[in-house]
Amino acid sequence: MADPSIQIVDGVIRKLLSVQDKPTQTEVTDITTDEVLLLCRLSPDLYTLDQIKNIRRPTDVPDEGLLCDLLWSDPDPDSQGWTESDRGVSYIFGTDVVDQFLKTHDLDLVCRAHQVVSDGYEFFAGRKLVTIFSAPNYCNEFDNAGAMLVVDENLRCTFKVLASSDKRKQSTKKG
Repeated sequence: MADPSIQIVDGVIRKLLSVQDKPTQTEVTDITTDEVLLLCRLSPDLYTLDQIKNIRRPTDVPDEGLLCDLLWSDPDPDSQGWTESDRGVSYIFGTDVVDQFLKTHDLDLVCRAHQVVSDGYEFFAGRKLVTIFSAPNYCNEFDNAGAMLVVDENLRCTFKVLASSDKRKQSTKKG
């Protein structure tokens, strides 16, 4: 029997991909958007969205290649194109990579995770990519907030921010 959490994630991805032909808003004026179409990172080996659907699950993560990059590649505002990451796994990529990926696949937004960001979420490439990190005070080493992307039945997206424990302690002392 398949892992229920994998079935849920696959179902969410299928639903999000199914709205690809719907008209999109022409202007983003706040931290919401009407369409979210992809939940992953990027890879220089990613040519079609079917490649993501065709990844066998469960599986071990290889040291290189598409699945490794989908989990470990990171945006970098000072990069153009694809550059090997200093941490020795996968790549860093610039805004040009995000722009080309979205244009090629007729998408509006890339949602990614698996990287600590101080406010729980962080936009990149003119709000065309968002990193979401849900664990506040990650490993008790970071004073970061956590965040969750909430997608309603109309695919309207908002963020629920989870304050770091230091900030929760400060607000408790004030009250």
